[in-house]
Amino acid sequence: MNQPEKQDSPNKIKHLIGVMSGKGGVGKSTVTYLTALALKQKGYKVGILDADITGASIPRIMHLPKYEMKVAGDFICPVETGQELKVMSISFLVDNEEQPVIWRGPLLSKAIQQFWGEVLWGQLDFLVIDMPPGTSDVAITVMQSLPLNGFVYVTTPQDLVSVVVARSIQMADLLKIPALGLVENMSYFICPHCGQATNFYGQSKTEQLAKQSGTELIVQIPVSIELARMPSEGLKTESPVVAEVLDKLGKFLSQKFK
Repeated sequence: MNQPEKQDSPNKIKHLIGVMSGKGGVGKSTVTYLTALALKQKGYKVGILDADITGASIPRIMHLPKYEMKVAGDFICPVETGQELKVMSISFLVDNEEQPVIWRGPLLSKAIQQFWGEVLWGQLDFLVIDMPPGTSDVAITVMQSLPLNGFVYVTTPQDLVSVVVARSIQMADLLKIPALGLVENMSYFICPHCGQATNFYGQSKTEQLAKQSGTELIVQIPVSIELARMPSEGLKTESPVVAEVLDKLGKFLSQKFK
């Protein structure tokens, strides 16, 4: 059962959104960042909790350098970025980002609970959670320990990914956590020379999956140079592709939680 915040906690967080796929390598962390930034651009106070402890990639995707973590009383202070997003990731607590986190399930679950209850998030409208892939005990810990309002699911046009995502949706449904919507990543490729779109995975079935799950397709994200180079060059929000994705995510979620 989801645990509410303690009455004396300095953290006042209105909404928790999980970003989940059930499978690694589909762009879940990228969508987490884009979701948080889209909400920030709508005027909300937003944080990101990187719950993918063994595969943390939020700091690299957000182009964040190494930080020396600060403590305020009994709480760890999250990193506050130039985009006014508060971020917490295990990558900030290890010597270097290539250092593996070789922990078993109970330690991973404990770390996630600490990132929720022992980080000084303050007042937020949204905390966006980058979920660990799969349907393991770590994912279950997040679902049972944090008062999630729903999941944004990340998929690609491949049949295999759709099956795995459908499995994750059913798992969350059993735990009474609703599906907010689906994001299809790598939907098509835009040629940088002629601008033509190519569906190299074939016909997408994401809209069908959304209907079966009682939700909807929020946005289709193409493979683009701007997004592919984001970890090394930073996010170019002026890019038409990025701007459209941020606009659709922001409008959809602000409508859901208005």
